[in-house]
Amino acid sequence: MENTTKSTLAQKQEHQKKTKKVADVFEGVDENMELDQEEAKQLTDFETVNKEGKDIEFDKVQVKDLGTKVEHRRIPVPRHRFSPLRQNWDSILKTLVEHMKLQVRMNTKRRAVELRTSELTEDIGAIQKAADFLKAFMLGFEIQDSVAILRLDDLYMETFEIKDVKTLQGDHQKRCIGRICGEKGKTKYAIENSTRTRIVVAESKIHILGCFTNIQ
Repeated sequence: MENTTKSTLAQKQEHQKKTKKVADVFEGVDENMELDQEEAKQLTDFETVNKEGKDIEFDKVQVKDLGTKVEHRRIPVPRHRFSPLRQNWDSILKTLVEHMKLQVRMNTKRRAVELRTSELTEDIGAIQKAADFLKAFMLGFEIQDSVAILRLDDLYMETFEIKDVKTLQGDHQKRCIGRICGEKGKTKYAIENSTRTRIVVAESKIHILGCFTNIQ
């Protein structure tokens, strides 16, 4: 009888030890695990919270951090935009090379502006913003308006044709374009100022640059 009681007590004590050991492991108090100073510092930094209640700021993802290949973009230049491009080439280069940290060149054979990322490129979305900036300029927007695409994230372009709204042909279409522009462009400027957008009328196509809500 005594042997049975001792055996039962021993089993209970062993079960309690196992339970306590499992609980210690789950609580992160594993006695067998030792941390060196560097690991302890990393763990402390990871668990540190911002007690002041301020928003936590994360660094921008850089191209070199992702280990991706060099990205390329090619933007064709229409014939009627060669002269404006030549006149504003210095400003475009300064904006894309110095501020966006991209490599830019004019390919005269393909009649296109070519963009490429480099090791100095900081923003992963820089090349796409630069491509949108050049596309806006090629569509006919002024360089001052196109630069806004690089500074603001909520700008985009929308293009549609007059026939998408109403089917018009011949003189009716010309009169419609004239009404949109107005005398010396007064109607177009009034629409731009009231909606805070920029509009380019290119024959039967209309290009709009602005925020989503303003374009709608």
